[in-house]
Amino acid sequence: QVQLVESGGGLVQAGGSLRLSCAASGRTFSNYIMAWFRQAPGKEREFVARTTGSGGRQYYSDSVKGRFTISRDNAKSTVYLQMNSLKPEDTAVYYCAAGWGLGVRPTDYDYWGQGTQVTVSS
Repeated sequence: QVQLVESGGGLVQAGGSLRLSCAASGRTFSNYIMAWFRQAPGKEREFVARTTGSGGRQYYSDSVKGRFTISRDNAKSTVYLQMNSLKPEDTAVYYCAAGWGLGVRPTDYDYWGQGTQVTVSS
């Protein structure tokens, strides 16, 4: 069992930056693929980024590639999402997730945080 708690969301103007954090507790953090998803009102939950257990490989959705960076600190059992050049269309609830496979679907992940709201104003 893994418990995940996100933080760092908020209101930011277009072009600004935010850094989200997701603190994990429970089983060995470095065993898990960690990912970020987001869900805007009325839309399905969509993949944003993922990182391997060691943090050596990352994968991004096309919509955030070049603007967002996922990283992890296994000593702190925390995964981060640095979001730069934010756009109004990035507005959503952002969730971190933990799993074992290199997937991009929500069903590929077994553990979820409660989410943190990110709102980008134009």
